[in-house]
Amino acid sequence: MNQAVILAGGQGKRMKAPIPKPMFKVLGEPMLEWVLKACENADLSRICVVTGYEAKQIEDYLGDRCRTALQAERLGTGHAVQQTIPFLQEDTDGSTLVLCGDAPFIDSETIADSLVRHEQEGNAVTVITANVEHPFGYGRILRTDSGIAGIVEEKDATDAQRQITEINSGCYWFRTADLLTLLSKLTCENAQHEYYLTDTIAIALHEGLRAGAYCSHNPDVVLGANDRKGLLTLNTAARNAVLQQHMANGVGFTCTDGIIIERSVQIGAGTEILPNTILRGNTVIGENCVIGPNCVIEDTIIGNNVTLNTVQAYQSEIDGNVKIGPFVHIRPNSHICSGAQIGDFVEIKNTTVGEHTAIAHLAYLGDSDIGKHVNIGCGCVTVNFDGIKKSRCVIGDHAFVGCNTNLIAPIALGHHAYTAAGTTVTTDIPDYALAIDRGVLHVKEGYTLKKFANRSKKETNENE
Repeated sequence: MNQAVILAGGQGKRMKAPIPKPMFKVLGEPMLEWVLKACENADLSRICVVTGYEAKQIEDYLGDRCRTALQAERLGTGHAVQQTIPFLQEDTDGSTLVLCGDAPFIDSETIADSLVRHEQEGNAVTVITANVEHPFGYGRILRTDSGIAGIVEEKDATDAQRQITEINSGCYWFRTADLLTLLSKLTCENAQHEYYLTDTIAIALHEGLRAGAYCSHNPDVVLGANDRKGLLTLNTAARNAVLQQHMANGVGFTCTDGIIIERSVQIGAGTEILPNTILRGNTVIGENCVIGPNCVIEDTIIGNNVTLNTVQAYQSEIDGNVKIGPFVHIRPNSHICSGAQIGDFVEIKNTTVGEHTAIAHLAYLGDSDIGKHVNIGCGCVTVNFDGIKKSRCVIGDHAFVGCNTNLIAPIALGHHAYTAAGTTVTTDIPDYALAIDRGVLHVKEGYTLKKFANRSKKETNENE
């Protein structure tokens, strides 16, 4: 069986945070996750992740998803792979792919195609490479007519070798049985006293084994990050790649300033995304929508012909032909049905808003089931929490909820029922009824004259 080993033990000191380097995020996902998904999409299900610095963070993130091996001392890439020898020995018939957990742009096509080349050429080791415009700092690939002669590092290269643009990505296919042999012959006889995985190529050639290289069509496979500046570069490259893909699919962008779209998001043709909009998670947006400006949408399903202006929506569903915003918060488990309109400064939580219902402004509706063609006036609140438990309100079709109405859950407002402005409803209201709460109005004549007189007298005493 073919399998993968992912090296994820790095600390990333220059990141200046107590997080393993592969756990720093690119476009909302840890770099390690990008590598894992590339492996899984290439049908590599048997994976071992080598941990090191703050190993528990990675172990907790992975759960039972794959195996782990601990590199207690960081003594080089070869030493890291040596920690997986028990894993490798369990299945020696196929090949093993070694990847870097902090190089997120390895892709499944490169993995699959390089494996084909590896097997066709009968290589003991196949280096995945890329041609880049500026190869400074990378190991150069020295090719021969029958394969490669080795990898020369920047500091050891001649002037002629520095002109080579094909560089080592740090990813390798090995025949698993050969990898076990090569690992046993690594030494740390170098200035750093570390075991380098690149030394396996020279050892393989010395042993009469064949070493080859596969040059990826994706030059970004070599990109990694050693500091925050490098991490920003990765995020910028990933963001632009996602935007380019959406544009190719018919999504419009007048300006891409502040737009971040995670790669899991789906958007229909004809939709326009306006500046300062962030789309996350398993969000799906239909066709011919206008999203933004200033929206944050996460794990939300949105239908066709929807307009969202300055809206934050989480783990909810918004049907087609809905208009929302500005300054609206849709909290989890909400469903906004077709044709609804929600205006400024409205918060919806765990609530269904029926078809063609209007909530114009300044309202909180939580834990409620609202029918169709309902009108919710300004300042209305469903009072869903009594300090111990939360209860639901039900508002029937065609109801009219007057301004500043408080609905004290649990209550039901009937079909075509009305509430007068300022009413506090504490009991169920039947169909076609009007709920009106008018307490006794007390008028105290001369109140303000007395108040102002007292204040003037106090100010005079203080000034004396």
